[in-house]
Amino acid sequence: MRESEVQVANPHQQVEEPPVHTTRLTIRALILLTIGVLYATNVAAQARVQPPPVTTENWIKPFPPLRIVGNIYYVGTYDLASYLIVTPEGNILINTGVESSVPMIRSSVEALGFKFPDIKLLLATHGHWDHVAGMAEIKRLTRARMLMNEGDAPMLEDGGSSDFRNTQPRAPTYEPVKVDQRLKDGDKVNLGGTELTVHHHPGHTKGATSFTLTVPDGGRNYRVIIANMGSINPGVKVSGMPNFLDITQAYARTFREQKQMQIDIWLASHAGQFALHTKYKPGDPYKPDRFVDPMGFRASVERLEKIYLDQLAQENQAK
Repeated sequence: MRESEVQVANPHQQVEEPPVHTTRLTIRALILLTIGVLYATNVAAQARVQPPPVTTENWIKPFPPLRIVGNIYYVGTYDLASYLIVTPEGNILINTGVESSVPMIRSSVEALGFKFPDIKLLLATHGHWDHVAGMAEIKRLTRARMLMNEGDAPMLEDGGSSDFRNTQPRAPTYEPVKVDQRLKDGDKVNLGGTELTVHHHPGHTKGATSFTLTVPDGGRNYRVIIANMGSINPGVKVSGMPNFLDITQAYARTFREQKQMQIDIWLASHAGQFALHTKYKPGDPYKPDRFVDPMGFRASVERLEKIYLDQLAQENQAK
Protein backbone atom coordinates (compact mmCIF):
# COMPACT_ATOMS: atom_id res chain seq x y z
CA MET A 1 0.00 0.00 0.00
CA ARG A 2 1.36 3.40 -0.95
CA GLU A 3 1.91 6.02 1.79
CA SER A 4 -0.92 8.18 0.43
CA GLU A 5 -3.47 5.36 0.73
CA VAL A 6 -5.66 5.05 3.83
CA GLN A 7 -6.99 1.69 4.89
CA VAL A 8 -10.70 1.73 5.86
CA ALA A 9 -12.06 -0.97 8.11
CA ASN A 10 -14.91 -3.10 6.82
CA PRO A 11 -17.93 -2.27 9.02
CA HIS A 12 -19.33 -5.78 8.51
CA GLN A 13 -16.10 -7.49 9.46
CA GLN A 14 -16.30 -9.19 12.85
CA VAL A 15 -13.54 -8.20 15.23
CA GLU A 16 -12.52 -10.74 17.79
CA GLU A 17 -12.85 -9.24 21.29
CA PRO A 18 -10.41 -10.15 24.02
CA PRO A 19 -11.69 -12.46 26.74
CA VAL A 20 -13.45 -10.73 29.64
CA HIS A 21 -10.89 -11.98 32.17
CA THR A 22 -8.08 -10.47 30.08
CA THR A 23 -9.82 -7.08 30.04
CA ARG A 24 -10.31 -7.19 33.78
CA LEU A 25 -6.67 -8.06 34.34
CA THR A 26 -5.60 -5.18 32.10
CA ILE A 27 -7.77 -2.67 33.99
CA ARG A 28 -6.51 -3.98 37.31
CA ALA A 29 -2.93 -3.67 36.13
CA LEU A 30 -3.50 -0.08 35.02
CA ILE A 31 -5.06 0.79 38.37
CA LEU A 32 -2.15 -0.75 40.28
CA LEU A 33 0.33 1.02 38.00
CA THR A 34 -1.40 4.38 38.57
CA ILE A 35 -1.39 3.86 42.34
CA GLY A 36 2.27 2.91 42.21
CA VAL A 37 3.19 6.00 40.23
CA LEU A 38 1.24 8.27 42.58
CA TYR A 39 2.83 6.64 45.62
CA ALA A 40 6.31 6.93 44.16
CA THR A 41 5.70 10.56 43.26
CA ASN A 42 4.47 11.31 46.77
CA VAL A 43 7.43 9.53 48.37
CA ALA A 44 9.85 11.39 46.12
CA ALA A 45 8.22 14.72 46.97
CA GLN A 46 8.43 14.00 50.69
CA ALA A 47 12.05 12.90 50.36
CA ARG A 48 12.96 16.35 49.02
CA VAL A 49 11.37 18.13 51.97
CA GLN A 50 13.89 19.46 54.50
CA PRO A 51 11.98 20.67 57.57
CA PRO A 52 13.89 22.74 60.11
CA PRO A 53 14.41 21.20 63.54
CA VAL A 54 11.80 21.93 66.20
CA THR A 55 13.67 23.99 68.77
CA THR A 56 10.66 25.14 70.79
CA GLU A 57 9.32 22.31 72.94
CA ASN A 58 5.91 23.95 73.39
CA TRP A 59 5.30 23.65 69.64
CA ILE A 60 5.01 19.88 69.91
CA LYS A 61 3.83 19.60 73.51
CA PRO A 62 0.29 18.14 73.66
CA PHE A 63 -2.50 20.25 75.09
CA PRO A 64 -6.07 19.10 75.84
CA PRO A 65 -8.69 20.49 73.45
CA LEU A 66 -11.20 23.03 74.68
CA ARG A 67 -14.30 24.85 73.61
CA ILE A 68 -13.57 28.57 73.34
CA VAL A 69 -16.93 30.03 72.35
CA GLY A 70 -19.96 28.68 70.55
CA ASN A 71 -18.78 26.50 67.68
CA ILE A 72 -15.06 27.40 67.95
CA TYR A 73 -12.72 24.87 69.55
CA TYR A 74 -8.97 24.89 70.23
CA VAL A 75 -7.35 21.69 68.92
CA GLY A 76 -3.70 22.74 68.68
CA THR A 77 -0.59 21.99 70.69
CA TYR A 78 0.54 23.93 73.75
CA ASP A 79 1.62 26.88 71.59
CA LEU A 80 0.85 26.23 67.91
CA ALA A 81 -2.81 27.12 67.66
CA SER A 82 -5.26 25.16 65.52
CA TYR A 83 -8.96 25.95 65.50
CA LEU A 84 -11.91 23.73 64.67
CA ILE A 85 -15.09 25.54 63.66
CA VAL A 86 -18.04 23.17 63.73
CA THR A 87 -21.09 23.51 61.46
CA PRO A 88 -24.03 21.25 60.51
CA GLU A 89 -22.56 20.82 57.00
CA GLY A 90 -19.01 19.92 58.00
CA ASN A 91 -16.18 21.59 59.85
CA ILE A 92 -13.41 24.10 59.18
CA LEU A 93 -9.84 23.67 60.40
CA ILE A 94 -7.55 26.70 60.66
CA ASN A 95 -3.78 25.95 60.93
CA THR A 96 -2.11 22.60 61.59
CA GLY A 97 1.24 23.22 63.28
CA VAL A 98 4.23 21.07 62.25
CA GLU A 99 4.00 17.61 60.65
CA SER A 100 3.98 15.76 63.98
CA SER A 101 0.98 17.81 65.10
CA VAL A 102 -1.40 15.89 62.84
CA PRO A 103 -2.01 12.89 65.15
CA MET A 104 -2.48 15.26 68.09
CA ILE A 105 -4.99 17.37 66.16
CA ARG A 106 -6.91 14.29 65.11
CA SER A 107 -6.94 13.00 68.68
CA SER A 108 -8.20 16.37 69.94
CA VAL A 109 -10.97 16.54 67.33
CA GLU A 110 -12.15 13.05 68.22
CA ALA A 111 -11.86 13.68 71.97
CA LEU A 112 -14.33 16.52 71.53
CA GLY A 113 -16.77 14.06 69.93
CA PHE A 114 -16.32 15.12 66.31
CA LYS A 115 -15.28 13.05 63.30
CA PHE A 116 -11.98 13.91 61.66
CA PRO A 117 -13.25 13.23 58.09
CA ASP A 118 -15.99 15.84 58.69
CA ILE A 119 -13.39 18.56 58.11
CA LYS A 120 -14.44 20.08 54.79
CA LEU A 121 -12.38 23.28 54.58
CA LEU A 122 -8.75 24.00 55.46
CA LEU A 123 -7.58 27.56 56.12
CA ALA A 124 -4.36 29.10 57.43
CA THR A 125 -3.29 32.41 58.91
CA HIS A 126 -0.06 32.27 56.89
CA GLY A 127 2.19 29.88 55.01
CA HIS A 128 5.09 29.32 57.40
CA TRP A 129 6.17 25.76 58.21
CA ASP A 130 5.13 25.90 61.87
CA HIS A 131 1.49 26.53 60.94
CA VAL A 132 0.88 24.55 57.73
CA ALA A 133 3.32 21.62 57.67
CA GLY A 134 0.48 19.19 58.42
CA MET A 135 -1.88 20.48 55.72
CA ALA A 136 -0.93 17.98 53.01
CA GLU A 137 -1.48 15.01 55.31
CA ILE A 138 -4.78 16.33 56.66
CA LYS A 139 -5.97 17.11 53.13
CA ARG A 140 -5.25 13.49 52.14
CA LEU A 141 -7.01 12.11 55.22
CA THR A 142 -10.13 14.27 54.95
CA ARG A 143 -10.27 15.28 51.25
CA ALA A 144 -11.01 18.80 52.45
CA ARG A 145 -10.60 21.81 50.18
CA MET A 146 -7.61 24.09 50.83
CA LEU A 147 -8.33 27.84 50.82
CA MET A 148 -5.40 30.27 51.09
CA ASN A 149 -4.78 33.97 50.61
CA GLU A 150 -3.44 34.61 47.12
CA GLY A 151 -0.27 36.14 48.56
CA ASP A 152 0.76 32.91 50.32
CA ALA A 153 -0.80 30.36 47.95
CA PRO A 154 2.43 29.98 45.91
CA MET A 155 4.39 29.35 49.11
CA LEU A 156 1.94 26.66 50.18
CA GLU A 157 2.15 24.96 46.80
CA ASP A 158 5.96 24.87 46.77
CA GLY A 159 6.35 23.84 50.40
CA GLY A 160 7.69 27.18 51.61
CA SER A 161 10.43 27.50 48.98
CA SER A 162 9.13 30.88 47.78
CA ASP A 163 9.11 32.41 51.27
CA PHE A 164 10.29 35.99 50.72
CA ARG A 165 13.05 35.45 53.30
CA ASN A 166 14.77 32.98 50.97
CA THR A 167 17.31 34.91 48.90
CA GLN A 168 18.68 31.68 47.40
CA PRO A 169 16.81 28.64 46.03
CA ARG A 170 16.10 26.10 48.74
CA ALA A 171 14.30 22.82 49.24
CA PRO A 172 10.74 22.79 50.60
CA THR A 173 10.43 22.91 54.38
CA TYR A 174 7.09 21.08 54.29
CA GLU A 175 5.13 18.94 51.88
CA PRO A 176 3.53 21.13 49.19
CA VAL A 177 -0.25 21.48 49.24
CA LYS A 178 -2.51 22.19 46.28
CA VAL A 179 -4.59 25.30 46.93
CA ASP A 180 -8.15 24.82 45.70
CA GLN A 181 -9.22 28.44 46.09
CA ARG A 182 -7.21 31.65 46.38
CA LEU A 183 -8.67 34.18 48.82
CA LYS A 184 -8.64 37.97 48.61
CA ASP A 185 -9.17 40.67 51.21
CA GLY A 186 -12.88 40.94 52.03
CA ASP A 187 -13.84 37.48 50.75
CA LYS A 188 -16.43 35.49 52.68
CA VAL A 189 -15.99 31.83 53.55
CA ASN A 190 -19.34 30.17 54.23
CA LEU A 191 -20.12 26.70 55.53
CA GLY A 192 -23.20 25.44 57.37
CA GLY A 193 -24.46 28.87 58.40
CA THR A 194 -21.08 30.11 59.65
CA GLU A 195 -19.49 32.97 57.73
CA LEU A 196 -15.86 34.02 58.06
CA THR A 197 -14.58 37.31 56.65
CA VAL A 198 -11.07 37.29 55.19
CA HIS A 199 -8.75 40.15 56.21
CA HIS A 200 -5.43 40.47 54.37
CA HIS A 201 -2.91 41.51 57.06
CA PRO A 202 0.47 41.29 55.29
CA GLY A 203 3.94 41.86 56.68
CA HIS A 204 4.77 38.67 58.55
CA THR A 205 4.25 37.06 55.14
CA LYS A 206 2.91 38.44 51.87
CA GLY A 207 -0.44 36.71 52.35
CA ALA A 208 -0.82 36.77 56.13
CA THR A 209 -4.53 36.61 56.96
CA SER A 210 -6.91 37.16 59.85
CA PHE A 211 -10.45 35.81 59.99
CA THR A 212 -13.42 37.39 61.76
CA LEU A 213 -16.81 35.91 62.54
CA THR A 214 -19.77 36.54 64.80
CA VAL A 215 -20.51 33.69 67.19
CA PRO A 216 -23.82 33.49 69.11
CA ASP A 217 -23.57 31.98 72.58
CA GLY A 218 -25.70 32.29 75.70
CA GLY A 219 -27.88 35.04 74.29
CA ARG A 220 -24.92 37.16 73.20
CA ASN A 221 -23.14 37.67 69.89
CA TYR A 222 -19.35 37.56 70.24
CA ARG A 223 -17.21 39.32 67.64
CA VAL A 224 -14.26 36.95 67.23
CA ILE A 225 -10.97 37.42 65.40
CA ILE A 226 -8.47 34.69 64.63
CA ALA A 227 -5.64 37.12 64.03
CA ASN A 228 -2.34 36.94 62.28
CA MET A 229 -0.28 39.28 64.42
CA GLY A 230 2.33 41.55 62.87
CA SER A 231 5.41 40.01 64.45
CA ILE A 232 8.81 40.29 62.73
CA ASN A 233 11.00 37.24 62.21
CA PRO A 234 14.76 37.38 62.78
CA GLY A 235 16.65 38.54 59.72
CA VAL A 236 13.71 40.43 58.22
CA LYS A 237 14.36 44.07 57.30
CA VAL A 238 11.14 46.04 57.52
CA SER A 239 12.67 48.83 55.41
CA GLY A 240 12.65 46.50 52.42
CA MET A 241 13.43 42.95 51.35
CA PRO A 242 14.58 41.88 47.87
CA ASN A 243 11.58 39.59 47.49
CA PHE A 244 9.11 41.83 49.37
CA LEU A 245 9.77 45.39 48.26
CA ASP A 246 6.63 46.88 49.83
CA ILE A 247 7.06 45.19 53.21
CA THR A 248 7.19 48.59 54.97
CA GLN A 249 3.77 49.57 53.66
CA ALA A 250 2.43 46.07 54.29
CA TYR A 251 3.22 46.16 58.01
CA ALA A 252 1.91 49.73 58.32
CA ARG A 253 -1.38 48.72 56.69
CA THR A 254 -1.81 45.74 59.03
CA PHE A 255 -1.27 47.76 62.20
CA ARG A 256 -3.57 50.52 60.98
CA GLU A 257 -6.39 48.13 60.12
CA GLN A 258 -6.07 45.97 63.23
CA LYS A 259 -6.25 49.02 65.52
CA GLN A 260 -9.56 49.94 63.89
CA MET A 261 -11.18 46.54 64.37
CA GLN A 262 -13.99 46.14 66.88
CA ILE A 263 -13.72 42.70 68.48
CA ASP A 264 -14.65 40.93 71.69
CA ILE A 265 -12.59 37.73 71.61
CA TRP A 266 -9.20 37.54 69.98
CA LEU A 267 -7.32 34.40 69.09
CA ALA A 268 -4.07 34.09 67.17
CA SER A 269 -1.62 31.77 65.40
CA HIS A 270 0.26 31.10 68.66
CA ALA A 271 -1.40 30.42 72.01
CA GLY A 272 1.15 32.68 73.68
CA GLN A 273 0.15 35.62 71.52
CA PHE A 274 -3.34 35.81 73.06
CA ALA A 275 -2.28 34.56 76.53
CA LEU A 276 -4.26 31.31 76.34
CA HIS A 277 -2.46 29.78 79.31
CA THR A 278 -3.15 32.80 81.49
CA LYS A 279 -6.84 32.89 80.59
CA TYR A 280 -7.46 29.15 80.75
CA LYS A 281 -6.15 26.13 82.66
CA PRO A 282 -7.10 22.55 81.72
CA GLY A 283 -10.16 21.53 83.66
CA ASP A 284 -11.60 25.05 83.89
CA PRO A 285 -15.36 25.17 83.20
CA TYR A 286 -16.65 26.44 79.88
CA LYS A 287 -16.79 30.21 80.06
CA PRO A 288 -16.47 32.23 76.82
CA ASP A 289 -16.15 35.51 78.71
CA ARG A 290 -12.69 34.47 79.95
CA PHE A 291 -11.48 35.12 76.38
CA VAL A 292 -13.15 38.51 75.96
CA ASP A 293 -10.17 40.85 75.73
CA PRO A 294 -10.51 43.78 73.30
CA MET A 295 -8.04 45.91 75.26
CA GLY A 296 -5.48 43.09 75.23
CA PHE A 297 -5.79 42.84 71.45
CA ARG A 298 -5.32 46.57 71.02
CA ALA A 299 -2.34 46.61 73.38
CA SER A 300 -0.68 43.72 71.54
CA VAL A 301 -1.11 45.41 68.17
CA GLU A 302 0.34 48.66 69.51
CA ARG A 303 3.28 46.83 71.10
CA LEU A 304 4.12 45.10 67.82
CA GLU A 305 3.71 48.36 65.92
CA LYS A 306 6.24 50.04 68.23
CA ILE A 307 8.72 47.23 67.62
CA TYR A 308 8.22 47.73 63.89
CA LEU A 309 8.62 51.51 64.05
CA ASP A 310 11.74 51.28 66.21
CA GLN A 311 13.32 48.73 63.88
CA LEU A 312 12.38 50.78 60.83
CA ALA A 313 14.00 53.87 62.30
CA GLN A 314 17.18 51.94 63.11
CA GLU A 315 17.37 50.47 59.61
CA ASN A 316 16.81 53.85 57.96
CA GLN A 317 19.43 55.47 60.17
CA ALA A 318 21.96 52.82 59.23
CA LYS A 319 21.54 53.44 55.49
